Amino acid sequence: MYLALKFNLMTRIDEPIILKDVPGHLSDAEILNYLYMKEITWKHVNAIRDLTAFKDDAVSDWLNISVRTLRDYCKPRSTFKDNFKEQVLLILALIKHGKTVFGSKEAFDTWLMTENFYFDNKKPETFMNTVTGLRFIDDRLTAIQYGDNV
Repeated sequence: MYLALKFNLMTRIDEPIILKDVPGHLSDAEILNYLYMKEITWKHVNAIRDLTAFKDDAVSDWLNISVRTLRDYCKPRSTFKDNFKEQVLLILALIKHGKTVFGSKEAFDTWLMTENFYFDNKKPETFMNTVTGLRFIDDRLTAIQYGDNV
C-alpha cells in the first residue's frame, strides 16, 4: 500500500512539470521540436488521464487504442510508436491551451462535453480522435481567446 501511495504521489508531482514544457498551441514547429528534443513516456499518457474528467474509454478512443492498451501504456517502461507519441503530445497541448482559455480544467471539460454549433451541433470531444479534429478544436479555442462566441 505504501508503495502504491508513493507511486501515485510521484506521478502527480510530475504532471505539472510535463505540462509546463508542452507547447501551448498546436504549432507544427513546436510539436516537431518537442518530439525530437524530448521523450514521450508513460507519464505523458497518465497526464492526459489525470488532467481531464474523461474516463479511460474516452481517452482510449482519442488515441485510437483499446482501453486495455491504454492501461498498459500507463505503466513504466512502455514504448510507443511515433504516431502515438504525436497524438499524445497534441492532446496534452490542447488540454494546456484549453485550461489557459477557460481558466480551469473543469470549465474546459464542460466545454468539450457540450454540443456546439461550430462542431455541427456535436460535442467538441468527439473530434479528438484525429489530428485534424484536434487542430480544429485548437482553432476554436484560439477564436474564443480573441473574443469569438464559440
